[in-house]
Amino acid sequence: MAQYDLDLFVIGAGSGGVRAARVASQHGARVAIAEEANFGGTCVNRGCVPKKLFVYASRFAAEFEQAAAYGWQLPKPAFDWPTLLRNKDAEIARLESVYRRNLDQAGVTIHAERAVLEDAHTVRLSTSGKRLTAAHILIAVGGRPHAGPAFPGQELTITSDEVFHLQQLPRRILIVGGGYIAIEFAGIFAGLGVNTALLHRGPHVLRGFDEEIRTTLEDSYRQRGIRMLLNNTLARLEKTADGLRATLADGSTVETDVVMLCVGRRPYTGELGLDAAGVATGKNGEIRVDAQSCTNVPSIHAVGDVTDRVNLTPVAIREGQAFADSVFGQRPATVDHSLVPTAVFSTPEIGTVGPSEEAARERYPALKVYRARFRPMKTAFAASNEPMLMKMLVDGETDRVVGAHVLGEGGAEMIQLLAVSIGMGATKADLDRTIALHPSAAEEWVTMR
Repeated sequence: MAQYDLDLFVIGAGSGGVRAARVASQHGARVAIAEEANFGGTCVNRGCVPKKLFVYASRFAAEFEQAAAYGWQLPKPAFDWPTLLRNKDAEIARLESVYRRNLDQAGVTIHAERAVLEDAHTVRLSTSGKRLTAAHILIAVGGRPHAGPAFPGQELTITSDEVFHLQQLPRRILIVGGGYIAIEFAGIFAGLGVNTALLHRGPHVLRGFDEEIRTTLEDSYRQRGIRMLLNNTLARLEKTADGLRATLADGSTVETDVVMLCVGRRPYTGELGLDAAGVATGKNGEIRVDAQSCTNVPSIHAVGDVTDRVNLTPVAIREGQAFADSVFGQRPATVDHSLVPTAVFSTPEIGTVGPSEEAARERYPALKVYRARFRPMKTAFAASNEPMLMKMLVDGETDRVVGAHVLGEGGAEMIQLLAVSIGMGATKADLDRTIALHPSAAEEWVTMR
């Protein structure tokens, strides 16, 4: 590797790129990384972290109401949007500094500018114009919001990038989409008292999730006052004296203040020099890689959302770790994408691991479905209809638990731990032998009959 300036050059300092750079450097490699925006990537700056902070903020309204039923005498609470933004910005700045410090302490050279491929071993830094060569190049630039098909007035919309910087909390919002981001922000704004409507082109939200979980969440959202506008699309958008008017495909209109497009994300591969380096991409610009995260060019690799495999931060981190261990640590590793736990931080939240019931029935002819549906104990004194739904999928031929789904408070925390058991091949009998922890919602996992 001595003929190159570096052993590894990483393009993109998000979660996957940073992990790969640090681990490779710790294995003794000469490493540099380039980032044109914020260190920590989408998750830290425009995704998971600020979103979860907003979710916490949105849930306090219900907490205040429930507190009164438990004897707490509270003055009428008031929410201040600028305070949330200010504290969110401070936390994001702190986390970004941690990412930079960790890279520096690991001995990684940092370039705070855009890097572009010139060939299989050369990158050019766009601001300084400097060229660097590396034995290996790792692309970890993530994705960007996709606006979907063009329509009149599209320039009046925002995406998940801009929503964290709205100067004032809107009175009304129309969210377009039915995936993670749309669902989560509908719950956030409704919880903050905003008149919220969700527009989705399909009959149900969260395509690919368990059908019963999807429809139960939709019912819960309706009970919270969120207008669920399904089987419809946005045709045009125009300004009015009072805000914005959205005209839908069926001719109906929605008066609103903000329209937020959450119709998907695309790999951020434009003008990255992939053609110059001969890197193959898919129809949406995703970089094609094998199980070792290697592209068709042996010296160029890619991890994270830019590959459009499983677009979740922990997956990008694991892919970055496996790449660095394999290439620089003499510890060959691949990432198993078949059993990835995930959560939707709606309110109530969703946690899921393994196939949906619909998909599992196709895979396991003797599938057994166990479910528990109840009102959470926390709401015993409160006028709340928020549900708790838990489902366990078991292969009847082997008794092995193959999937679990939960809708309700703490769902994400439960699924993280269940994923360990399922990954180890736990059976229904294994869970049955476990003594329940009472009173808790999680005890249902070991008492289902």
